[in-house]
Amino acid sequence: QVQLVESGGGLVQAGGTLRLSCAASGRTFSDFHMGWFRQAPGKERELVGAINWRGTSTYYADSVKGRFIISRDNDKNTVYLQMNSLKIEDTAVYVCAAKIYYSGSHQRTDRYESWGQGTQVTVSS
Repeated sequence: QVQLVESGGGLVQAGGTLRLSCAASGRTFSDFHMGWFRQAPGKERELVGAINWRGTSTYYADSVKGRFIISRDNDKNTVYLQMNSLKIEDTAVYVCAAKIYYSGSHQRTDRYESWGQGTQVTVSS
């Protein structure tokens, strides 16, 4: 297993920015696709952004395209989610997840096997 710890969440006004970080340990970080999921009250969990194991391909949900950027630094064993132009509807618990590279596409929600504890993002008016 790989252990994941998120940080960077908090309270921000609409239109503001946050950068979430997810630090990984326990296994070779570069062997994993990484994804950011979010869970909001009354909504289904969704894959917000994902990046493949080498950092050469990214995916974004339609709701965040053009506003969020996922990136990774394999030397630091860390994946980031830069969140720009935040909207109230972005309020959710954001969870980092890992998927071994040979389990399939980073764009699919299945087979993400390791999960962080989540970090709360609250966007206010």
